[in-house]
Amino acid sequence: MGHHVTPGSEPKKDQDLQAIKDAKIPLAWRDTCSHILIELNKCRRDTWYNPNKCEHPRHLYEECEYNAYLQRVEAKVQIDKVKKSEQSED
Repeated sequence: MGHHVTPGSEPKKDQDLQAIKDAKIPLAWRDTCSHILIELNKCRRDTWYNPNKCEHPRHLYEECEYNAYLQRVEAKVQIDKVKKSEQSED
């Protein structure tokens, strides 16, 4: 990807859907980083949403979201390259 990736912050395509459902993650937040959001929300509830207590899980979640964004951008670049090469062949 071109930048430092913290272990544990990688987006995962295959999620444990039952664990996400059991954790009551809203549909809008169910993405490739839901496995980290489960732990972050547990930490938040356990510490009464104290912002100083869940810094590491929050950082992992935010980095995972950023990595997922970079993957989507790279996929879009690849699609655009393929479309451009197909158009130049015509």
